[in-house]
Amino acid sequence: EMDDEDCERRRMECLDEMSNLEKQFTDLKDQLYKERLSQVDAKLQEVIAGKAPEYLEPLAALQENMQIRTKVAGIYRELCLESVKNKYECEIQASRQHCESEKLLLYDTVQSELEEKIRRLEEDRHSIDITSELWNDELQSRKKRKDPFSPDKKKPVFSLTFPRPYIVYMLQDLDILEDWTTIRKAMATLGPHRVKPEPPVKLEKHLHSARSEEGRLYYDGEWYGRGQTICIDKKDECPTSAIITTINHDEVWFKRPDGSKSKLYISQLQKGKYSIKHPHN
Repeated sequence: EMDDEDCERRRMECLDEMSNLEKQFTDLKDQLYKERLSQVDAKLQEVIAGKAPEYLEPLAALQENMQIRTKVAGIYRELCLESVKNKYECEIQASRQHCESEKLLLYDTVQSELEEKIRRLEEDRHSIDITSELWNDELQSRKKRKDPFSPDKKKPVFSLTFPRPYIVYMLQDLDILEDWTTIRKAMATLGPHRVKPEPPVKLEKHLHSARSEEGRLYYDGEWYGRGQTICIDKKDECPTSAIITTINHDEVWFKRPDGSKSKLYISQLQKGKYSIKHPHN
């Protein structure tokens, strides 16, 4: 048992001890803070100087990753440049092939047109009967007759009634014969009987059977339609593959693998200048 004085004294001693403990804890806390702060400052100085292991290891990993990505980017760049170069060369080659194809088609077209004109001229030449003897007789008969409008007697005629002279127009013998030839040609074409039977016109034989029917192409027993893949063959050239895009009455359009478009005339298939077939054939 303690009296009040002892209790009060004991309480005061406990308070003093608690105050001392709190002071010691505060001093230790301040000291620990200062020590940690100094450690952090030292580590920061090592990082700034580039000597801290915590900084050097991630930096090495980043540099290695950078080198790998740089190398990959360089390889990708070279591949892109090579791809662009190949695409450019393909475009140039496709343009040249398209130009050559169009030149050949134009040459064949002009040749076909000229052959058609020659054939028509041959038909016109054989449709009338005009011989050299007839021309000579006509010219001699006109020379023998007295020509009142010969060049030495040709004079302009003046009229007293009109204030200006009028001109007498005369046709030359050659013009008259040309008109006579035209009249004979028309009579031979439209008349029921001709003076001389027309000789048979030599028609060009078709080596292959080719025609278009309802948007489809018939060629040597095979049918071809739009969107089908064909193999085009020309003499002294390598066969090329293409896709049919359009079939008209007298021509067939197709697209090559490089994207260029060209056309074939059905007459060229008939004459054997070009030949087509299915790839499996």
